[in-house]
Formats: sequence, C-alpha cells, structure tokens
Amino acid sequence: MYEKIMMAFDGSETSLQALEEALRFAQLAGAKLYVAHVIDVIAPLGMGLTYVPPDLIDAYREEAKRLLDVARSKAVAAGVTCETMLLELEGVTDGVAVCLNRCATRIDAQLVVLGTHGRRGVSRAFLGSVAEAFVRVADCPVLLVRGLL
Repeated sequence: MYEKIMMAFDGSETSLQALEEALRFAQLAGAKLYVAHVIDVIAPLGMGLTYVPPDLIDAYREEAKRLLDVARSKAVAAGVTCETMLLELEGVTDGVAVCLNRCATRIDAQLVVLGTHGRRGVSRAFLGSVAEAFVRVADCPVLLVRGLL
C-alpha cells in the first residue's frame, strides 16, 4: 500500500475536501502525509510582472505558513503523521504543476491527492487547471477530488 502520500493544499474548500480524502487514505495505509503549498513569487498576480515587492512575498509566505498549520492541525487530529512543505516557483518558466511534481519525485510520493474545481468551457480555458497539468507530468498515481459545485 502507500507509505508516502502527498497533497497540495491552498486553503480553498476544494483543497479541504482533498485533504480529508488524503487523511482517510493515510489512516487506512498508515502512511505519512506530506502537505505542500506552492506560492508563485515570480508573478503572483498573473500579469507578467517580473518584480514582486519583498513585502508582498513575505505576506504570501506568512499566509502559506498559516494554511499549512491548518492542514497540519487536521492531520494531528486525525492521528496522521504529517510534514508540511512550502514550495516556490523557480523561475518565470516554472509552473505550479511542475513544481508539485518535482516535490513528489523528491520525496518519492506513491500517491498525490489534488482537489479540482471541475471547471469547463471558457472558465477552464482562461483559468487553466493545475490538476490537469499535474496529471500530465506526474510520475506516480494521482487521486483527483472534485469540489462540490
């Protein structure tokens, strides 16, 4: 079964649902859960900006740490061993899905759990899908948890 499960957590309702599924799998398998949060310090506003003020980067990091503490608390309450990881993109050509896959490979995750919003049509075309991109590059099994509509 699984010994190392990784999941991406951004604090959204969908990622909370994915966290619950990851915790269930970890409980059943006696696995360690790795919870990752990716911040885009290259261009967090998605406007092609290449300079991000240090105060804004610090604010993103602090919020990410708070979110990871929420996930860790839920894991502890569920009796699951948990490690949290704050990840940052490595350059303007890096992406969240690739960053997550790099992390999953580094920790040798045997399963990755991701929430997906299940967007379709124009909204998906404009917003893209980290989950879809991750599935395309993943080196291990992926469990997608669709958010409630």
